[in-house]
Amino acid sequence: IAIPHGKLASVNSIVGIFARLDQPVDFEALDDQPVDLVFLLLAPEGAGADHLKALSRIARVLRDHDLVAKLRATDSAS
Repeated sequence: IAIPHGKLASVNSIVGIFARLDQPVDFEALDDQPVDLVFLLLAPEGAGADHLKALSRIARVLRDHDLVAKLRATDSAS
């Protein structure tokens, strides 16, 4: 699982985009495991603590092994 994140001047509000990859990719992860689930988090430059709160919440939710298994197993975007 990867959670790339950053702040951009052209973003007006915090935005999250989730993707499940058909083929895992090398993401130079600390555990050296390929990444198949990606949650991109973008925030406005002035987001301050809200950016960190959103990042923390995403990380916490993705620690749920049952949820992660469901994300990997689903065939539907919904």
